[in-house]
Amino acid sequence: MQDTYFKKTLTFKHDDKTLQFRVAQELFSSYEIDAGTRFLLRTLSELSLENAHRVLDVGCGYGPLGLTLAKLDKRRTVHLVDRDALAVDFAQQNATFNNLQNVQIYGSLGYDAVSRQDFDLIVSNIPGKAGEAVIAHLIREARPFLSPTGHVAIVVVTPLVPLVEKVLAEMPDTAVTLQESTANHTVFHYHFTAPTNDEPQPAFASGLFWREQMDVSYKKLNFGVQTAVGLPEFDTLGYTTRLLFNLLNDLPNQPIEHLLVVNPGQGHTAVAAWLSLNPQQITLVDRDLLALKTTSYNLEQNGCPPERIHSHHQIGLPSLTTPATLILHPLRDSEGPKLATARLNLLAKQLASGGTVLIAANSHLISQVEQQVKKNKLLKPHKRKKRKGFSALSIRPK
Repeated sequence: MQDTYFKKTLTFKHDDKTLQFRVAQELFSSYEIDAGTRFLLRTLSELSLENAHRVLDVGCGYGPLGLTLAKLDKRRTVHLVDRDALAVDFAQQNATFNNLQNVQIYGSLGYDAVSRQDFDLIVSNIPGKAGEAVIAHLIREARPFLSPTGHVAIVVVTPLVPLVEKVLAEMPDTAVTLQESTANHTVFHYHFTAPTNDEPQPAFASGLFWREQMDVSYKKLNFGVQTAVGLPEFDTLGYTTRLLFNLLNDLPNQPIEHLLVVNPGQGHTAVAAWLSLNPQQITLVDRDLLALKTTSYNLEQNGCPPERIHSHHQIGLPSLTTPATLILHPLRDSEGPKLATARLNLLAKQLASGGTVLIAANSHLISQVEQQVKKNKLLKPHKRKKRKGFSALSIRPK
């Protein structure tokens, strides 16, 4: 799956070090190392980096910030975290590509999975679309993860500057040591002037990402889901979900052993399948850690025992302990037919005899995938539903 995502290799030089980065089209700044990252790295000369033995890069992408800091001094330990498994995967590839052993790279919603609390430097190129609450959290909650003399260095796009200034001004015992701007970006360096015994506030468990409760109707079922900021379908169901509901409605009304949901989003279809088909095991797979956590939460809120739910934060597919009886897979339009077909071929090998795969996307992509499915020897199209430029397709083993 990695090669399917790969776009090209970038060469980047900072100070006297040269790094190469494998990049994916789906990740931020795949054309070149973005100006904000380069600007932030240049300003770090204002800090005593020789004392930065432990560094945390939050929202690392494919790794340009954290891996460059690891390359500058191989004696330091650098943690790189991101909520997107594709970013984690490519950052891991790039650590290997640049022969960097002094790094740890893993998935995390903000600081939620970060265990160390003694970083000398925390850096972040904060995403412009992260949302005000998330951005404020990233700025405030750095405190418990810093050593007593630690610093934070962040870069934001110009429209976010007033928000960052406001958040920093409201934080007690905080000193901003640098604020420097270009036409499009501003860098802030700050540190905390007094120790704290505050425990880290988890982003997900505290409801930071919650948007509003949404009522959903499917067949004779009425259920609620808690929607999250940054995931689609937070206020109304999209056509792909409605079409998947239609195909679900055509399935025999009998319990299934194992439900696999790829790209579950807010969890609408997963909850509908749980309530109507009572699967004994539910496997969730997604690049986006927020989607996995939100769907698991919604399943549990609708009565699914947590021991039945198994989440996998990855770009490929896990090895299932038992074949999947039903697979629900809304496709990402941006990933295209090649990647969708490659994943379907992998899914076919883990589909139970007599099982069903339900996919949905825009009609053009579904048509392309349907043509590819007809050419292989693993699966065959069964039934297609269409509505306003979108389609859902049921597929079965040959």
